[in-house]
Amino acid sequence: MKIVITIFLLLVSAFSYSQKVFSVNNTNQADVKVFVVAYENEADLKVFKVKYPNEAGKNDGNWFFTEYKNQAAKSIYFVDYKNQADLKIFFVKYKNEAGWKNKEKSHLLY
Repeated sequence: MKIVITIFLLLVSAFSYSQKVFSVNNTNQADVKVFVVAYENEADLKVFKVKYPNEAGKNDGNWFFTEYKNQAAKSIYFVDYKNQADLKIFFVKYKNEAGWKNKEKSHLLY
């Protein structure tokens, strides 16, 4: 019985870190405030928007935007100014380009 419970907990924890995000309309509803930078070298995280939820990775920059907040692991709010952000992101064209540039901020998405 302990083995079954251990396996269940490992599976739940593996799926709970997937980067399914929901964009909220107010800053007070967000878990993380995000700013989209114009240049890759300014970003903390390079993000690739995936088409399907099963493609969202475990804190690796592959994001799936959900339709509803309760489907997401994190809610984000896009701020207007860089100094308001907890996290600076840059959207990349290819999935293999996604990933952390500043791993010190990775805790924001766990």
